[in-house]
Amino acid sequence: MNWWAELMTRRPRPPLLHVATDAGTGPVVILVHGIASSSVTFYAVIPLLTPNHRVIAVDILGFGQSPAPDGCEYRLEDHVESLAATIRSLKLREPFVLVGHSLGSLISTRYAAMERHGRIATFWRLVARRSTVSRMVLVGPPVYVSPSDIGDPRVKARVGAYLRAYDFLRANKDFTLANASIITRLLPKGTFELTEKTWTPFIKSMEHCIESQTVVSDIASLEVPVDVIYGALDQFIAQGSLIIIERMRHVTMHRVEANDHIIRRRLARVLVRVIDS
Repeated sequence: MNWWAELMTRRPRPPLLHVATDAGTGPVVILVHGIASSSVTFYAVIPLLTPNHRVIAVDILGFGQSPAPDGCEYRLEDHVESLAATIRSLKLREPFVLVGHSLGSLISTRYAAMERHGRIATFWRLVARRSTVSRMVLVGPPVYVSPSDIGDPRVKARVGAYLRAYDFLRANKDFTLANASIITRLLPKGTFELTEKTWTPFIKSMEHCIESQTVVSDIASLEVPVDVIYGALDQFIAQGSLIIIERMRHVTMHRVEANDHIIRRRLARVLVRVIDS
């Protein structure tokens, strides 16, 4: 046994994610929510999709009813490996549309990029064949490239401010949890769930996935169509930060007026229209 095979046998298998919804018949759509949330993120979308699609919504690692493994660092690879294991367990026979919201868009794009390059199959033999993703739909993706790589000083300042804010939230637990409890009461149950229980998945996912991300290079490496849907009032998208991906040939942008980061009815209708197109 070579050193790589030995390493793989020593690593624990990634845990399966909780499949919160598996309903409808037709072409498969898999929904992956974002940080400090659950599959409830898509409550306005699922009823619109199930008449024509088999809709599968999962809870990402550490959130909702999915496991939160002891010692997990919640790196992008940790999230992707569990997503891959879960998709494989579903034994899907046809390509599917993969939809990610917020952090879920970073996880989904990384999954598709690793699948395209055969890396998921190499790591865990979790994907029996390549190119199972037929289309990517990213909703409210928090695209933050390193400020040092941004030429426009205004965009650089905006992205830098977001990253400093995230660093502040991670470093000030009591402040963050107190404000989170206020926000939670204002939103549909399950849409935002930052508590003591989800604190570790939250701060580690923020640090290792959102603040240190690969989404731009991952999108650039894909050959399938990529649709990006975002609200004009999305408070987690720095103005000008999406320019780098909207210039890519295989990316189509969809701006939804009067919508913030939450998938509300207006954005849900656009999302369904994009999937059906």
